[in-house]
Amino acid sequence: MNTKLIALRHQLHSQPELSNKEYKTAQIIVDFMDEYQPHEIIHLGDTGRAFVFEGTEAGKTTVFRAELDALPIEEKTRLKYASIYNGVAHACGHDGHMAILAGLAQQLSENPPRKGKVILLFQPAEEVEQGAKDVLFHPKFADLNPDYMFALHNVPGQETNTILLRRGSFSAASKGMTIRLKGKTSHAAEPEKGRNPAIAISKISRELNDLLNNKALFTDLTLLTFIYIRMGEQSFGTSAGSGEMGITLRSFENADMKVLSQKSEEIVNRIAAEENLECSIAYHEEFPATVNQDECVDMLQDLAEEHDLSYQYLDKPFKWSEDFGYFSQKYTCGFFGLGAGVDQAALHHPDYDFPDEIIETGLTIFTGLYQKINGK
Repeated sequence: MNTKLIALRHQLHSQPELSNKEYKTAQIIVDFMDEYQPHEIIHLGDTGRAFVFEGTEAGKTTVFRAELDALPIEEKTRLKYASIYNGVAHACGHDGHMAILAGLAQQLSENPPRKGKVILLFQPAEEVEQGAKDVLFHPKFADLNPDYMFALHNVPGQETNTILLRRGSFSAASKGMTIRLKGKTSHAAEPEKGRNPAIAISKISRELNDLLNNKALFTDLTLLTFIYIRMGEQSFGTSAGSGEMGITLRSFENADMKVLSQKSEEIVNRIAAEENLECSIAYHEEFPATVNQDECVDMLQDLAEEHDLSYQYLDKPFKWSEDFGYFSQKYTCGFFGLGAGVDQAALHHPDYDFPDEIIETGLTIFTGLYQKINGK
């Protein structure tokens, strides 16, 4: 095992930082990269960093991405390198993803690309979907104009070091939908003098559930999960005059998400009008589906076979979302899963810890990709 990468991973694990606050994390990465002398370091916002390694000949630009941020979770592992911060933990494995990308810098330093550029992107704020979008629209990133982009995610519950592949959608699209209804309060003894949103909320809930049962509208799995419903105040003498609903929309395909959003809005607006309520709809934490191009999947399969690594194709996309989907809407992308062990704690669980033994496999695939595209 590469003890230097493991030490880096443990250091990152012990000092997790939340989305858009990854200042120390970014500096740890910059300090580690200094030894490997990238041709350029690009600052993408406050904490995003991209390290450019150039070949001697003109060629394609290949970007590899890892995530910087941790989660607002209290770690329960009791490891020697457990989080030193209360309520913050690398419970999704971004520390391991960063270690793999740092290992690629070691490889690039020893064996620079012959052609084009290889860029190691350390992206902030993946957990809240803002990071990829901010990077995508940053003028310095747009100037890079990547030909290919690749990323991975460890997957607990799958055999250690197994490469998980899928053509088309790899992980689901999702978004949070907030519905606000405004009527008018009245005395609880005279509800007819007010406009209480309770009936509207009941109708909206029923019709949105019915919407999902109309399978002819959708090409694949769609989900609509009610997160919370609030209305009025805790005052038994007052009939509520406002209400709010939080709903998560999810689909395997971006086209289905568009239909689901449109039809949901139509239902909400119609019922609000019928009940004489003002209505507003807002979206939060929007993740497009992460979509793989066949060309990239073919390269991943070839590398798994060349290195005698176990691989399997997924029948369906993962239900969780990944903000790498923003990149796959614009660039030729490949995203794969890396088995983290069948007995590994689940992602976002307080007992989760990224397994060091899969760092080498992730690095093998990333190294093979840049060598295929940019030459040895």
